[in-house]
Amino acid sequence: MSGHSKWSTIKRKKAATDAARGKVFTKYIREITLAARAGGGDPDANPRLRTAISGAKSVNMPVANIERAVQKGTGQLEGSVIEEVTYEGYGPHGVAILVECATDNRNRATGDVRHAFSKYGGNMGEAGSVSYLFKPRGVLTVALDAATEDTVMEVALEAGAEDIVTGAEAYEITTPVAALEPVREALLARGVSVSSAEATKIASVHVPLGEKEAPSVLRLVGILEDLDDVQQVYANFDIPDEVLAKLSH
Repeated sequence: MSGHSKWSTIKRKKAATDAARGKVFTKYIREITLAARAGGGDPDANPRLRTAISGAKSVNMPVANIERAVQKGTGQLEGSVIEEVTYEGYGPHGVAILVECATDNRNRATGDVRHAFSKYGGNMGEAGSVSYLFKPRGVLTVALDAATEDTVMEVALEAGAEDIVTGAEAYEITTPVAALEPVREALLARGVSVSSAEATKIASVHVPLGEKEAPSVLRLVGILEDLDDVQQVYANFDIPDEVLAKLSH
């Protein structure tokens, strides 16, 4: 699997702890609100909203919370104005990092992200300095015991997937963003459980990291992810499975 996918797997494993603190809920609420504001409150007509709601349900967010977030996005309920801001920069060892925020205070978000970069061995760059390295894609994972490889390939490719990779624990399916929900729905219709489905960004070029280099990069990425205004962090590192497994314990 790619560096993105391996790191995403680790993040999903710690999601239960984050959800207990309400952090994951907050991020999904912001994403649902932004998606509803941008494309309307009907999930059937708004793929971004449909994906956000699906993700919120996967971490057991109450339906009432989801509905309130949609209503804030459509203006039916009052709430603080949330805006999307993206920051770009480099971490240790030349790793490119893209940070997506949803915030009601741009100055706070900028200060927090800048401080994290400078304190943990990175530096912020100008707009466009690294974003060209990252392409929007949909990524789904299906546990190996959920279906045969032939079934996953047949269903996913027919529904619009670009690539399927069989990993040690799961099939990883890559799609254009617009095909993320159609592929997920096609798999579910065939009785194939989908472990995760997310709209993400995948790097076109990767920086290999060894056991000595990886900790400083993962530390910066982790600090950025824990900032209140940060929604997503993308980085173009590639760490060998055995090194990542050792560092994740």
